[in-house]
Amino acid sequence: ILLALKGLSGAVGFHVVDITRPRPPWLLAKTRGTTALPVLETADGRVLKESLVIMQYLEDVFPAPPVAQRDPYRRAVEGMLTRFEGDFCNQGYAYVMNQDASRRESFRAGMLRQFERLDDFLGEHSPDGDFLFSAFGWAEAVFTPLFMRFWFLEYYEGFALPATPRFARVRRWRDACLAHPAAQQVSREEIVKL
Repeated sequence: ILLALKGLSGAVGFHVVDITRPRPPWLLAKTRGTTALPVLETADGRVLKESLVIMQYLEDVFPAPPVAQRDPYRRAVEGMLTRFEGDFCNQGYAYVMNQDASRRESFRAGMLRQFERLDDFLGEHSPDGDFLFSAFGWAEAVFTPLFMRFWFLEYYEGFALPATPRFARVRRWRDACLAHPAAQQVSREEIVKL
C-alpha cells in the first residue's frame, strides 16, 4: 500500500511464502532462522524484519511523495495512533486462533474494545474527516492491511462492528481505508481463503 501511494508498486519484488509449510531453507538463511514475515532484503543483501520497520525504511528510501506527515506535531499524532497497531493485531489474531467456544464472546468483546480505542482517538484528533488527516496517509497504510486481514473474523466468527454511534467514527475510517485505490491489491476472497 505504501509503495502504491508513492507510485512505486513495481519498485520492490514480492515473493509469496506459504505459511502452512515449513519455511524454505533459502529464507531461513536470510532471516537467521526466524519465521516471522514480512522480511525485506535490501539491494545490497541486508535483511530487515517487522512491517513498521520495513515501512519506515521504504519511506526513507523513497521520500517523495511523502506518506508520513512532515509536520512534527502531526507526525506525533500519527505515531500515537499507529502505536495501537500491536494490540489491535494481537487481539484479532487471538480471536481467530481461539479454539475454545466458551471464550468466543470474550474475544469478541476484546476486539470491540480495540475498535473503541481507535474510535476515541479519531474522535479526539479528527472528528469530522474520513482519514486521520485530510488524505490517506501513514496511519491508514498501517491499519488498512489489518482491516483487510480481519475480514476473516467476519467470515469465521461473524464479527461485525455494531451499527451504533459508539463506532461511527472508526467505521467511517475503516470503510474509507478499505475503499481507497491503494488498498485494492487483494480481494476479500483471497484474504479469507489464503
